[in-house]
Amino acid sequence: MPHPTIASDVIDRRGKAWYELHLRDIVETDENIGKQIVIDIETGEYEIDNSGLDASLRMLRRNPNAALYGIRIGYDAAYAIGASLTRTATR
Repeated sequence: MPHPTIASDVIDRRGKAWYELHLRDIVETDENIGKQIVIDIETGEYEIDNSGLDASLRMLRRNPNAALYGIRIGYDAAYAIGASLTRTATR
């Protein structure tokens, strides 16, 4: 479901930037690789879970109006349809 006031491309751009600048070095650990991270792009709060839906629901319980960005930790996307996910380079 789209956010009521923030365009999807803005959420995507801000989410990617926030992840790279503030979270990647913290969350890309052996135990988190392959899990989902959901980030509130307005506050920087995040949830990590095996399920992106469960992480999103926890974020929305805290802030029902959150603009959420999600990705699979250590990969280039959250999901792949008809293709495979590409592992991002480790730092």
